[in-house]
Amino acid sequence: QDYHAMVLGLRDYLAKSGFSKVVLGLSGGIDSALVAVIAADALGPEKVRCVMLPSEFTAQTSLEDAAEAARRLGCRLDTVPIEGARAAVAGALAGVMAGTAPDVTEENIQSRLRGLMLMAISNKHGEILLTTGNKSEVAVGYCTIYGDMAGGYNPLKDLYKTRVFETCRWRNANHRTWMAGPAGEVIPPRVIDKPPTAELRAGQKDQDSLPPYEVLDAILERLVEGDQSVAEVVAAGFDRATVKRVEHLLYISEWKRFQAAPGPRLSTRAFWLDRRYPIVNRWRDEG
Repeated sequence: QDYHAMVLGLRDYLAKSGFSKVVLGLSGGIDSALVAVIAADALGPEKVRCVMLPSEFTAQTSLEDAAEAARRLGCRLDTVPIEGARAAVAGALAGVMAGTAPDVTEENIQSRLRGLMLMAISNKHGEILLTTGNKSEVAVGYCTIYGDMAGGYNPLKDLYKTRVFETCRWRNANHRTWMAGPAGEVIPPRVIDKPPTAELRAGQKDQDSLPPYEVLDAILERLVEGDQSVAEVVAAGFDRATVKRVEHLLYISEWKRFQAAPGPRLSTRAFWLDRRYPIVNRWRDEG
């Protein structure tokens, strides 16, 4: 049902907004692979442009997985390296950043360069840019404003990461008449099985910055959909420090969510419709 809603939502949004083609960054990861499949099922593979934007931190396996995902779908795949642009930006900022240690700033430059290039392709070819962030990432702000958040529509906006894995496995095993994409195992198993990573620094994994997605999503579902207090979530068996950290990230990321692309409503508490908090809010649940 969720998958059908994501396909129908994208198809309907594009029909009403005047777009007939889409473009997205295909990283070799699971989120972008699922968005590519949703787009192919909504429009047909011939109307989906996938773009791989590798950097020095992009693994060879990611390049291979992106190529294989596009091949299985029958979508076009372009490769636009960002390393030259990243070096140019680093050189331009060298003076103003002199004396500072590398940190998330340099990581975000990579994401924003990808957003810049994808938007240029979108403008040039009249293809709406799809973003690929899932609800777990949007909830805790694990995304780059004006970077991977740049785009006109996000099919995964209300789908938690654990559901992303489930949905990919379901789509590989099922095909329906309303799907314009091919049947079969359209998402390579290695894409589903490998540890999620943003590949913005060497050896990076999502779990370096976040709790395991099984834990994160269970806490988020209680805080967001369940409207539970910190004490109630802790009473359900979760570590209090982890719950407080997730709650903190949830509150401080509201400003990002206000600037995020629209997407389909799948849950009872979609962020931009059913759950709107002040952009700045110093109150915290001390329970």
